Amino acid sequence: MAAKERMTQPNITVSLAFHFRCYIFSPLLQLTRSFFRFRLLPPLSLSVYSDGSGISSLPPTVVLPLLRECEEACFCGISVFWSGALASPMAIERIFKDEASEEKGERARMASFVGAMAIADLVKTTLGPKGMDKILQSTGRGREVTVTNDGATILKSLHIDNAAAKVLVDISKVQDDEVGDGTTSVVVLAGELLREAEKLVAAKIHPMTIISGYRMAAECARHALLQKVVDNKEDAETFRSDLTKIAMTTLSSKILCQDKDHFAKLAVDAVMRLKGSTNLESIQIIKKPGGSLKDSFLDDGFILDKKIGIGQPKRIENANILVANTAMDTDKVKIYGARVRVDSMSKVAEIEGAEKEKMREKVQKIISHGINCFVNRQLIYNFPEELFADAGILAIEHADFDGIERLALVTGGEIASTFDNPETVKLGHCKLIEEIMIGEDKLIRFSGVQMGEACTIVLRGASHHVLDEAERSLHDALCVLSQTVNDSRVLFGGGWPEMIMAKEVDELAHKTPGKKSHAIEAFSRALLAIPTIIADNAGLDSAELVAQLRAEHHKEGCNAGIDVISGSVGDMAELGISEAFKVKQAVLLSATEAAEMILRVDEIITCAPRQRENRM
Repeated sequence: MAAKERMTQPNITVSLAFHFRCYIFSPLLQLTRSFFRFRLLPPLSLSVYSDGSGISSLPPTVVLPLLRECEEACFCGISVFWSGALASPMAIERIFKDEASEEKGERARMASFVGAMAIADLVKTTLGPKGMDKILQSTGRGREVTVTNDGATILKSLHIDNAAAKVLVDISKVQDDEVGDGTTSVVVLAGELLREAEKLVAAKIHPMTIISGYRMAAECARHALLQKVVDNKEDAETFRSDLTKIAMTTLSSKILCQDKDHFAKLAVDAVMRLKGSTNLESIQIIKKPGGSLKDSFLDDGFILDKKIGIGQPKRIENANILVANTAMDTDKVKIYGARVRVDSMSKVAEIEGAEKEKMREKVQKIISHGINCFVNRQLIYNFPEELFADAGILAIEHADFDGIERLALVTGGEIASTFDNPETVKLGHCKLIEEIMIGEDKLIRFSGVQMGEACTIVLRGASHHVLDEAERSLHDALCVLSQTVNDSRVLFGGGWPEMIMAKEVDELAHKTPGKKSHAIEAFSRALLAIPTIIADNAGLDSAELVAQLRAEHHKEGCNAGIDVISGSVGDMAELGISEAFKVKQAVLLSATEAAEMILRVDEIITCAPRQRENRM
């Protein structure tokens, strides 16, 4: 066979392997030279290659005798082995559909690292008391704009394609649901852990070694925090002071920072009414544009954002309330929903009369429950409203579903939809229902409700954007405080916990032999990134401040942290900067677990998009 011909390797269609040590010359193979050429592959295999259209185009009457001839040419007892009949090498290598893709090894790991670090870099400028805000603009019809520095809100609004970045978005959401605060810190810490891991991987340290080191470091850091916690639950006055400090620290990085004393007091008062419960449903937040943020207040009752109808009582004492979700609009014939054939207008009047009579019976059933206030989720049309007014019953229509759910909860009632059996319906009760004015709007207040912990926080502000961000900020504070009431352990803030953890983890690294020590050192550097970013966002010299902090923390009983107001290292106990232990623990453990999950990745497979069927 010519050298040039040996260099050319056409698509394999049949590969036959033989255990023999001689060339095969068969008359049948000689006859099929126009269809095949073959060569001896070292040392013991013979491959038959297609010369054009391939063996699949040959009729079986040619292929099968060829295979038998090859078999007969072998020595006795030697069999034929098939390896890839009627398939090409490209088809063997590719097992996914055309649109599917996969990345392996270093490329997959690098894609994960880059995506996660990009998400961390996106939100890290919002960290700390001097963090900046982001404007999020939707692509919908309204082009709605959200101005926020809340990490969970920012990440929730993003459409992300990178798989590793989605892991960080998920841990931010879980952090928000579990403890309410630390949503930015957990993403930033996870991003820094992966940034350090990337350097270790580049230094030829195996990911599993890094994970093992990170686990040891995380446990050491958590143990260091446990040694420093303070619990003042037994002393009610000191514990309330701790809660106020935690609320002020949480609100320091929000839009409410200028009035944090006022809002911290509101949040603590609201949470203390819950008496240890973490159910924030009984705390309602109402937003009313106008005035300034300082005009916001806490009301002891439940406020429903609805008006009292014309001709109805404006004030009711010792109210019995029926909360319902039922249709009260059947006093008209629904022309579009029914087809009625009549021979005169009098027949139409009879139908309308029958509908009104049906509605009158329904109203009488409701009145028979012995109520003086009826709150309905759906509309109440004019006719039933007149009947309720004649009976001296306050009827409130179109209360939103969230409103009636919360109203039923705080008044001790249940939402009803049928009224045939009054004894099975549970009514709500309150001491006073009255109409109040907030700004230029009229609202209905339910005072003295059965659930004593129910209250309403009314937020005032310059615009809807300010009010939305104020609500998010206050909600974070309420979540943290409600969790702290249950787990009352408290730490100092301002980068103090990270310095405590970094110091202990660094000492562990010096005691640990082998490559794990590099991973533990990297964990310590990642923890130091939090105070560094807080200082950078405040426009301070982070290298100088962190160096001073490290020196201070080698002294016994140190409470030093970063005071971004004065731009120096300050005493966190004197400044009253405190954080909940539960928040810090959740940040530490969630960030470590997320980094571990991403480090384990060695292949990313992107599935092919589902094809739409062509039904034409």
